[in-house]
Amino acid sequence: MAECGRKALSLLEAARSRYESLQISDDVFGESGDDSSDNPFYSTSGDSDSDNCIAEVGEEQHGGAGGSSGAGPPGCLSHTQAEEEGWTETLQDVTVPPYNETHGPAQKMPATATALDFFQLFVPDNCIQNMVTQTNMYAKKFQERFGSDEGWRPVTAQEMNAFLGFVISTSVHRCESVLSIWSSGFFSNRSIALKMSQSRFEKILKYFHIVAFRPSQGSNQGLYKIQPFLDLLQQSFSCTFRPSQTQVLHEPLIDEDPVFITTCTERELRKRKKRKFSLWVRQCTSTGFICQIYVHLKENQGADGLAALKNKPQLHSLVAKQLCHNMSGKNVIIFTGPSITSLSLFTEFSKQDIYCCGLLSTRKSDCTGLPQSMLVCGSTPAQRGQSRVMMKGTMSLISWYNKGHFRFLTNAYSPTKQGMIIKRKSGDIPCPLAVEAFAAHLSYICKYDDKYSKYFIFHKPNKTWQQVFWLSISIAINNAYILYKMSDAYAAKRYSRAQFGERLVRELLDVGDCSPTQ
Repeated sequence: MAECGRKALSLLEAARSRYESLQISDDVFGESGDDSSDNPFYSTSGDSDSDNCIAEVGEEQHGGAGGSSGAGPPGCLSHTQAEEEGWTETLQDVTVPPYNETHGPAQKMPATATALDFFQLFVPDNCIQNMVTQTNMYAKKFQERFGSDEGWRPVTAQEMNAFLGFVISTSVHRCESVLSIWSSGFFSNRSIALKMSQSRFEKILKYFHIVAFRPSQGSNQGLYKIQPFLDLLQQSFSCTFRPSQTQVLHEPLIDEDPVFITTCTERELRKRKKRKFSLWVRQCTSTGFICQIYVHLKENQGADGLAALKNKPQLHSLVAKQLCHNMSGKNVIIFTGPSITSLSLFTEFSKQDIYCCGLLSTRKSDCTGLPQSMLVCGSTPAQRGQSRVMMKGTMSLISWYNKGHFRFLTNAYSPTKQGMIIKRKSGDIPCPLAVEAFAAHLSYICKYDDKYSKYFIFHKPNKTWQQVFWLSISIAINNAYILYKMSDAYAAKRYSRAQFGERLVRELLDVGDCSPTQ
């Protein structure tokens, strides 16, 4: 019992620490000390091992066990090889062509638009009707095989909207389980509980489907029950919003809120299982709008499986290519984390007029083709703000020191231009422009991840396809709120995130007066 209590406390402390780090905009490069100088942005997924991340950074900061005499990461080049491959300390100016694409919402929403109107940009009526059809088909087939269910009657579109509203309400009002809505305890929600009985909700939950039967063929059999919805969602993301020039590839925060963890019983904590999938996104850095999602299943045993993906940086580059497949020729700037950053990927992207700026790690990144001298720490202590740069064509490899060595690979920012990291405590720190740009966009996305968690749905189904579905719904709600904030409707009625989520739930349930109020 005591051991379970300690485990729960440990989980809570880790979650709180992660959430706190996401809210410190100027802590990206170690303002609070050495432990925080790791990149918090890429340590937010449920499978991250924060202790290992901290240990790695500590070793890199001090040059590792071997210091400057180390051989460097696999694939890196000796001094002679680097010169032969064209790496030089002679710097030249780099200019990225202008971004001529318009960006922002693709359609104008009226000032009278409701929360449901924005949500239906991504989950329209025909999508709801498809859920109704497939759920009823599955229920019929299930009962033909296993016997009739006397308590079942075909679900309607109105009931399906209410069903979604009940589950989405768990993101607005934290609860132990969606079934807690009908309880008489702390997590009950009597304002919406009367709209549908618990028994009816459970019947719909039992038979809920988007694709009722397995297709005869398809490339992604593991996601066949969710793939049509993901395709529709992806299309709606592309049709409703055009991102800015700067975008980022990463795994969004999908952990539970630390406040929720404190309310879990020890039994619930023991039952928590690791996710069987990983979700990557391409996200607009100026707004936080998620433009594209990509799902990997852990149960895949092939080369595309999640286990292989974590251990092989080249497979991360495959994810990057999938997320950027329609970005060719647009002169976008893509920010990446250590697991994606590589010379070969950035070189391939540059041929498609996709420019990149990525953080490098000698342990997580594919360092093939990079000069060893830039990847190992010298014996002479570096001063804060000091940097070295080597170039190959338009590609710059930067080594910058700030309570630890940070390395960047970029062809999006000129190495001849200087920037500044603004610190509240220790004053401004000089750096190359690429470092300042990376830190600025990183800080915004970290803050966005914390905001996105406000719409995290707490329903925990056992089936992976349903977990992916509700996570996708969470992303759709957040994108809907972003579009709402950029519309005339926000100027008329300035809903906060919580208010917008509450309005959406009540409109889906058709409860009370759902017209906008101040």
